[in-house]
Amino acid sequence: MAKKFEYTTLAHRYTARYPLLTYLGTQTNFWILANILLVTIMHLQSRVLTATFHNPLALEYGTLLLIAISLGIVYGLILGLTGYYLDRNVMRKLPLGKLLLFKTLISFLVQVIILALLRYVIVDMWLAPTLHANGIILNDKSWQALLLLLVVYYFVMAAVINFINQVNKKYGPGIIVPLLMGRYRDPREEDRIFMFMDLKSSTTTAEELGHLKYSAFIRDCFDDINEVLYPFYAQVYQYAGDEIVVMWPESEGLRDQSCLMFFFACKKQFQERRQYYLDNYDHLPEFKAGAHAGTVTAVEIGEVKRDIAYHGDTLNTAARLQSICNTYGKSFLISKYLYDKVGGHSSIRAEDLGLLSLKGKATRVDVISVEWAE
Repeated sequence: MAKKFEYTTLAHRYTARYPLLTYLGTQTNFWILANILLVTIMHLQSRVLTATFHNPLALEYGTLLLIAISLGIVYGLILGLTGYYLDRNVMRKLPLGKLLLFKTLISFLVQVIILALLRYVIVDMWLAPTLHANGIILNDKSWQALLLLLVVYYFVMAAVINFINQVNKKYGPGIIVPLLMGRYRDPREEDRIFMFMDLKSSTTTAEELGHLKYSAFIRDCFDDINEVLYPFYAQVYQYAGDEIVVMWPESEGLRDQSCLMFFFACKKQFQERRQYYLDNYDHLPEFKAGAHAGTVTAVEIGEVKRDIAYHGDTLNTAARLQSICNTYGKSFLISKYLYDKVGGHSSIRAEDLGLLSLKGKATRVDVISVEWAE
């Protein structure tokens, strides 16, 4: 069974509460480590040259480390702040190619500023006395070689951090480390809550909008749902057509009844964006959902396209509950097993529909209809 306070859960919880700090922390820590790696390599190379040609070391390793950490903090904060706000506001709908080009240009400008700071402030005002004391003078040729080295190195490191960010977006916070450690290479059991959300009247909407505009409609719906994920500790498991599957570690989904409140928060998000949808699509999104809790099996699958897959009766039950929403004229159905775990809420009206037969299940399931109390 999953530990209540496992790394992935804690990482996702921290990201949900402090998204900006999490992003800045990732960027800053990466660039600090990247700079430490660079000065370590340069220092070791200097030691080789010193032993070979009997030249004194220009700078102590401690001084290089201090410079590396300082520049890493500055570089990480500048790129982190610009990247975070541009992603959320300016560039969120740009094509990936334009997005990477724009970020590359920003990174290059920041590099120019950092290198100018290094050249004219740190070296000339701080390190020059030490260098001169050792009989070392950086001329124009040595500066050109150093600047070329730094530009190439930072370009490669920028590609690495962008890759890490894309992987983090694909799997969600706190997944990269368990994947690297091989946590899901063999099947393991976890207690999870799954919710299947599907767009109501999707066939009719698609016919009225046409497939291109309908795809844009679905994209905007999922973007709005994504805005609600972090406040309710939710994680996206997968997108399938006009359906989105959301999950929680059980402890997180039960916290503050997040697995129920999430659905109503999505409805509120759509209402707040009502005018946008009416102006652009003449349709207001309305989703139906089914949710269930239980033990599932998680395993890393695939070679050409690798992913983490979850298997078990919990997913099947949640999907079947969503599929019968139209039959009973309801928007949100959950198992009584989940409802008993979550508990009642003054803002929620629950109706017990009794034991119902679900397709593909031999035993009937006690089903609860959950609605927001107006």
